[in-house]
Amino acid sequence: MSATPPQAAPPAHYENFPVASWLCPPHLRPPIAAIYHFARTADDIADEGDASPDQRLAELTAYREELAQAARGEVPPSSRWPQVFGPLAHCIAQYGLPEALLADLLSAFMQDIVKTRDRGTYADRAELLDYCRRSANPVGRLLLHLYGVTDSQALAQSDAICSALQLINFWQDPSVDLPRGRFYFPLTDCDRRSLTREHFKVFEPLSNAPPPQEAINLIAVVSHWARELMREGAPLVHRLPGRAGWELRFVVQGGLRILDKIEDLGFDTFSQRPTIGKTDAPLLLWNAMRMRRQWRPMKAAPPR
Repeated sequence: MSATPPQAAPPAHYENFPVASWLCPPHLRPPIAAIYHFARTADDIADEGDASPDQRLAELTAYREELAQAARGEVPPSSRWPQVFGPLAHCIAQYGLPEALLADLLSAFMQDIVKTRDRGTYADRAELLDYCRRSANPVGRLLLHLYGVTDSQALAQSDAICSALQLINFWQDPSVDLPRGRFYFPLTDCDRRSLTREHFKVFEPLSNAPPPQEAINLIAVVSHWARELMREGAPLVHRLPGRAGWELRFVVQGGLRILDKIEDLGFDTFSQRPTIGKTDAPLLLWNAMRMRRQWRPMKAAPPR
């Protein structure tokens, strides 16, 4: 469920996008790492192991309380996550990281647990984007805060990129999410194709059973939506100076590469899960170097 901003993930986790990489200014690597480990640990609480939904919610509530303490500069000896909140408290004090943005991430994790437990759905794109606003956008805004970029246009472009990355993660992962009871397709988009949640039970993700054509068409449409959001936010790469701008170029190109791979699969991410590997690095570098305001169109217009 994690959002997909630039991160340096531990080996146990697959990530699409790098963080605190060598492109990041060295003096900002500690706060970026602190933000990442805060989010990664919360994501693990929400996702990993055999805890019940209620246990996960209780853990995240305790985690939220420790965040409030860290925002006050307190990390008590009784802290359950000193390796997270020790560095984070220091970075909040040194860099003025907004507590509200960090809390939004926890709100999204808790919502995901409740939605999954209750077999909840998202009525429309606006509701799903509200989830992205809390699950992904805070990381982009925190990074802009560290770079001292605070104008409204930059924030809107950052939000578009981060929401696009979160949506790309959804459309990349139905073979993972559906078996776990997570359903991120907006119902309005499903209704236009006469699809209900029950239709997705007629095939088994990553098996030989073919998904319904309308389900594949749905992936095509929502992938196009994610690409358009990325198009809205991408001009931000030209506004950030030096290493920050290059880091963001790779983040954007990583998301677009996944969309290209989804398209190359005929939009059938129910049967295969596209990922980024080392062999993609030269193309990502080439595309990052050539980034302009013009964008390659999709190979085919998405079905209506």
